[in-house]
Amino acid sequence: MIHIHTYVTRRLLGVLAVAVLSFEATASLAQTNLRSTFPGRRIGGGTRGECTARVLAHLVPRDSVFAPGPALSVALLEGPTPTPRPLQVQFRPQGPGGTAAGPAVKRELPPSVAGVTLLQLTSFTNTQVWESSFRCDAGAQPVADDPINFVETVAPPALSLLVSEGSADDRSLQANLKKLKNLCGSQVAKAELARTFGLEDVIGADWPASLPVRCP
Repeated sequence: MIHIHTYVTRRLLGVLAVAVLSFEATASLAQTNLRSTFPGRRIGGGTRGECTARVLAHLVPRDSVFAPGPALSVALLEGPTPTPRPLQVQFRPQGPGGTAAGPAVKRELPPSVAGVTLLQLTSFTNTQVWESSFRCDAGAQPVADDPINFVETVAPPALSLLVSEGSADDRSLQANLKKLKNLCGSQVAKAELARTFGLEDVIGADWPASLPVRCP
């Protein structure tokens, strides 16, 4: 009887192990598919309107899918503007088929000059959709003699997908974010930032030579 019980136990453990491996493989494949199908945009905003045309970029890979890793850090870039507006960010858990898997965590950051802001995720499981946009109605005063002031509307947000399965690109970016975090409260050269995160076509000559690194 003891031998039979041991055999049955081992069989059950074997079945469970196969089920776990199968689940992990399925989850990994699902996240791999998301990298090629997620309709993200790491750079938000439009082309007209002082607020909506301001550069807002997630510091993520070009496909806008990123695994934050154990540090649970993400970062975004705000471009120069004469009238900074509040920044709204939200992280929304995503379930199968793109359905919401829980309430979104929302946060509003105060108006800031051009610079980099690092955010710390409080928790992370599976996949989350990350959205960022400026609150363009904050303190906005319409200009009576401006014939195109109607274009000051809500622009598409920067949109990224955060996943748990990391790639080589993700690990490299995680290391770069760690270096940025070491600069909290100080400055980073715009040329170095553009080169590190592939934003040479975004960070222009009109930007400050150095940008503050904020870690609220």
